[in-house]
Amino acid sequence: MMIITAKVTLISSALFLSLSVNAAQKVWNGTALGFEAPQPGLLGDMLGIRPLLNEQGFNWNLGWLSQLAWNAGGGYDHDSHMAYIDQVALTFNQDLERWTGIPDARIEGNIVNRNHNDNLTTKRLQDRRVNFNDLSQESWGGQSITRLGWLTFARSFDERRLTWRIGMMNKVQTFDQIIPCDFQLLSQCGGKSANSMTWNNWNVHTWGTTFEYKLTPELTLKTGVMEQNPQASSRSHAWSWSTKGSKGILLPVELEARTSMNGLPGAYNFGVLFTNAPQTDLYSGKSGGAGAVDPEGYREYNRTWFMYAGFNQQITRHKEDANRGMSVATSLSVADQRSNYMHYTAAAQMRYRGLFDARPEDWLGLGVTYIAMGSHYARGQAYQNQLQGIDDYGNARYSPVPGHSVNADLYYRFWLSSWVELQPDLQYWHRPGGLKETQDAWVVGLKTVVTF
Repeated sequence: MMIITAKVTLISSALFLSLSVNAAQKVWNGTALGFEAPQPGLLGDMLGIRPLLNEQGFNWNLGWLSQLAWNAGGGYDHDSHMAYIDQVALTFNQDLERWTGIPDARIEGNIVNRNHNDNLTTKRLQDRRVNFNDLSQESWGGQSITRLGWLTFARSFDERRLTWRIGMMNKVQTFDQIIPCDFQLLSQCGGKSANSMTWNNWNVHTWGTTFEYKLTPELTLKTGVMEQNPQASSRSHAWSWSTKGSKGILLPVELEARTSMNGLPGAYNFGVLFTNAPQTDLYSGKSGGAGAVDPEGYREYNRTWFMYAGFNQQITRHKEDANRGMSVATSLSVADQRSNYMHYTAAAQMRYRGLFDARPEDWLGLGVTYIAMGSHYARGQAYQNQLQGIDDYGNARYSPVPGHSVNADLYYRFWLSSWVELQPDLQYWHRPGGLKETQDAWVVGLKTVVTF
């Protein structure tokens, strides 16, 4: 599998490098790929306050999101449950160039309030005795809490080809941003870089600095140095400036192309992530054999790798409207399965914006994900059963042995106005948590987005 994956990523890299060289020199428009421009919010111009702030270089977006998920059938626990979570997110940007003359100088910030720690996946869909590998509500974050997502300073150099960012940051500001997070199923939300388990999505910050350099107008090289801190998602770190708990550094390198093929926009990326933070093997012991019985404990090592790649390409245009049409996307991740319980994940998606002439702003989306659990994690689970002499899955002390799972998500998003959208979805879970013993599950969901 590793050889096949390497060939796929090399071919993908060569493809988007070729595309970038031959791309049309017009403005890149990713609307049909899921990257829509901000729309007027519920509060409008706030009696002239918003335009006044914009004139001073302060731009902001305030949004509310909720996600409902109901287990319609199957799963580990068949008892009916309607799980609900929501969040309020403020993202802002203060332009400093007008005051300092520094090219593209700005302060960037993000604050997120999450509520209702209600997770349908662990409550009903899968066996809690194994780690979850997907979520029916992608915005579930494990806590009801208000957190600082990021607070950074950024500026440009070399005639705006080089962008430098520094501060308390999150990876989503720079890396793996070619696929939007529109599905409610986590494995269909954006790219797969979060599967490394060494950094976090969205509302968790760590210290770092990143660089983006435009090799050509379409091709960008990204890199940086970021703190690797397992405690970053803890409650005590929500507003902390401290590096307490840091274990090492992260070194990401990504190549991204935003180009056009046959006049239609596309985005392609390939990234590698290294860390020197100590990692614990999920099976092997320091003296050989199983770590569960090794007198020296589990094996540890200081170098871990992770790879991710993907593309998002518009393939049809609805009549003469560039903002309507079909796009297809694929994302992939491969991890070091010695310490990561998810070995590889592959997701494929189709989106259509404006399928019906009467509703040109609506979206239709369909996605399927294949998740393969790591062999070291599975061997560790099996060895625990061997030690205890248990082979009965129904025994509470049994450690289930995961394999692979396949999940799918179908949604239709109703654009009701510029400030509110409703998105019902239907999810199918095959072997939840990677367990063949768990019945396949159906989930009905509803996502609501309100922009202020």
